Amino acid sequence: MINSNISTTFKSVALLAIVLLTSCNQKKETVETTTETNEISNVLLADWTGPYGGTPAFDKMTLEDLKPALEKGMELNLTEIDKIANNTEAPTFENTIVAMEKAGEELNRVFTYYGILSANMSSPEFREIQKEMAPKLSEFSSKISQNTKLFQRIKTVYENAQKEPLEADQQRVVQLTYEGFAMNGAELDEEKKKRYAAINKELSELYTNFSNNILADEEGYVTYLTKDQLSGLSEPMIKAYAKAATDRGQEGKYAVTNTRSSMDPFLTYSNERELRKKVWENYYSRGDNGDDKDNNENIAKILKLRKERVALLGYDNYADWRLQNRMAKNPENAMKLMNAVWPAAIARVKEEVADMQAVANANGDKITIEPWDYRYYAEKVRKKKYDLDSDEVKQYLQLDKLTEAMFFVAGELFNYKFTPLEKGKVAVFHEDVNVWEVNDKTSGEHIGLWYLDPFARTGKRSGAWATTYRSHTTFDGKKTVLGSNNSNFVKPAPGEPVLVSWDDATTFFHEFGHALHFFSSEVRYPTLNGGVRDYTEFQSQLLERWLSTDQVIDNYLVHYKTGEPMPKALIDKVKKAATFNQGFGTTEYLASALMDMKFHLADPTNIDVDKFEKETLTELKMPKELVMRHRTPHFGHVFSGEGYATAYYGYMWADVLTSDAAEAFAEAPGGFYDKEVAAKLVKYLFAPRNAMDPAEAYRKFRGRDAKIEALMKDRGFPIPKS
Repeated sequence: MINSNISTTFKSVALLAIVLLTSCNQKKETVETTTETNEISNVLLADWTGPYGGTPAFDKMTLEDLKPALEKGMELNLTEIDKIANNTEAPTFENTIVAMEKAGEELNRVFTYYGILSANMSSPEFREIQKEMAPKLSEFSSKISQNTKLFQRIKTVYENAQKEPLEADQQRVVQLTYEGFAMNGAELDEEKKKRYAAINKELSELYTNFSNNILADEEGYVTYLTKDQLSGLSEPMIKAYAKAATDRGQEGKYAVTNTRSSMDPFLTYSNERELRKKVWENYYSRGDNGDDKDNNENIAKILKLRKERVALLGYDNYADWRLQNRMAKNPENAMKLMNAVWPAAIARVKEEVADMQAVANANGDKITIEPWDYRYYAEKVRKKKYDLDSDEVKQYLQLDKLTEAMFFVAGELFNYKFTPLEKGKVAVFHEDVNVWEVNDKTSGEHIGLWYLDPFARTGKRSGAWATTYRSHTTFDGKKTVLGSNNSNFVKPAPGEPVLVSWDDATTFFHEFGHALHFFSSEVRYPTLNGGVRDYTEFQSQLLERWLSTDQVIDNYLVHYKTGEPMPKALIDKVKKAATFNQGFGTTEYLASALMDMKFHLADPTNIDVDKFEKETLTELKMPKELVMRHRTPHFGHVFSGEGYATAYYGYMWADVLTSDAAEAFAEAPGGFYDKEVAAKLVKYLFAPRNAMDPAEAYRKFRGRDAKIEALMKDRGFPIPKS
């Protein structure tokens, strides 16, 4: 998942989708600093200093500085915008678009700290500030997106560029800026603008409330185990659960926390069925417990407000408005892709459940497969069908070695070298964070810094994501990249290795793909560091493929005790089982993506969210033995902001590109490390970012459009007839 920082004045228009995307609840370390509100004394506003082009002063970051910094940053930014809007000279690319690209530097720096405090280091105190500031940030956004004079200047530059085109990347910036303002109500009359802004303000409060409710349920529901309830769990897992309990003041017990990284392995290996059910119910009922943290009412309000807002712009539904500038172009095309895959996915689930039920029957377990049984019995089927033990595979998946493997891949494909920085060389926001310098292997040119925050903690939002603290640009002096990857691996006991599942290792590579996308940027203007949502997951999904290459397996997947490489027999089993459990993986994902789209195509007037979810899944013939990957009441991608709203399908859209692009490497003489194909990959699919239309970029790489057949083949599904 990508969670890019705002990098341009147009950030204001995107504010609801990015800054207000998600909130977390981490207890903040106390650090003394000034609380004065001017832009010089408030560290959150100040220029970044030190080596590497300056870095965030995370060691001086305090909650007390946040609100005054946001307020002052908005004030400074609005002053810049007013100056641009009221310029008496005729509108030009330089005095309007470039001026906007330069504006908002102070506020951008504040948003970097805001993002960390929200996603990685939240606290109840932060959430109070967030609630207070969310409507103010929304109002600020509207003051820019609805600035009539500003938009008229942008429109003039846009119209002139249609007559006399600018350089290609300049043309793209103008197009994206104009379309973004137009999509966000810049051409509405004053009465509609007021309502549009009011809706955005109300939505910002709902998004904040939604995400905070999820986090409260993640913190509030912990399953504690005693020593006699550990049957089936591995020694490293037991030690990790013991540490989680100790960290929560429950010495001598074992804690399964309410996050995916803690829940998933427990459901896979625990022999305690009733405890599996309890852990499963805790996780999948987040935001849906009928209490003051229940999100169903929030969702109903969000859906109504989104529909009302786009109706002001003349659209029938939110999906039509949102997808107009995506690769899919409209919801019909997105649904066509999902509907092509869905029948094969649920058919495969039926086969998988039959296999699991047979194992349960043979064991004399006297149960019918339920959702909390799926992972457990799927693992037993894996052992039976492929003689493959996932826990055995984990012994070869050490986090440190996986990090080295990613660096190796980056070196082979991108010519990057990663060098660890000594602790204290640059400031970090938590002791768990480590930093590497990224350089070109040949020239030694400094590319940027890579921050890694790998472990789960109280107040850190669940899941895995990538973000930037600073993006590459050259239009106003070259700026190098400060990129970050964030995971939620369970922190091990002291001296113990971090062993992860194959799925978690794949996700680790995925998020690193986003980081490489940041580092490889060759764009001139900040706006072009953005992306088209159903395309930006492509680069990261593609990088997942290098985890299973021979070079990575042979050199980096070594046993955590012996240091011996993964045996060929085990490797063969892993590769043979590559399409195993694709019914589960594809169905749980697609169910969420389909629900996202169907919610936004439906009439929300009197919608009962829980009822709509159940009835829609019944119509889809959703297998009863599993649930959506993200049930609606905790679907943060869609309801804690707008980044993935009606866009969750984008992972599958991107996966079509991924499977097709992977075939280009598989067919090349050098395979996945073919230098010629790698050069094209970087040139056309990574370096341009959003400076080029994604469909055009892909055609330059592949020589044609992507085909769905590669995706179906990868998942072991029958290829649909055209």
